[in-house]
Amino acid sequence: MIEQLTVCLPDGPGKLAAMCGLLGHNGVQIHALMVAETVDFGIIRVICDRPRHTAELLCGAGYNAMCTRVVAVEVQNVPGALGTLLDRLSSCDLNVEYAYTCCVDSRTADIIKVTGEPLEIKLRESGLALLTAADLYDPDEVARA
Repeated sequence: MIEQLTVCLPDGPGKLAAMCGLLGHNGVQIHALMVAETVDFGIIRVICDRPRHTAELLCGAGYNAMCTRVVAVEVQNVPGALGTLLDRLSSCDLNVEYAYTCCVDSRTADIIKVTGEPLEIKLRESGLALLTAADLYDPDEVARA
């Protein structure tokens, strides 16, 4: 499993731009970003290098940010790949809470928040090509994690 940055962001013009500007100013590389809206705020999910450092940076700037554990699964960039992946997770009795896709270098990865117990065992038994943090972002951050 890998660390995903999750930020609750108040709704309003320029809020996402300000957050992304802060990250860019501090040298944070965003590999994937997903925005889900609610009535009053957005839930921003980010795959970035140095996710723990970035969460601390954002909290220090007044944002509500935390790291969440998700699964990164390498997939072929072809029609039907996501369906095949979801079938495999379902057959292992794992539930998908949300998912999105990112590309890092030449890899295509589906980022998935899954639930089911015992999670680690079921993921191992799934036979999926799970990516590690080092496959997606700064290996130095992984060493400090």
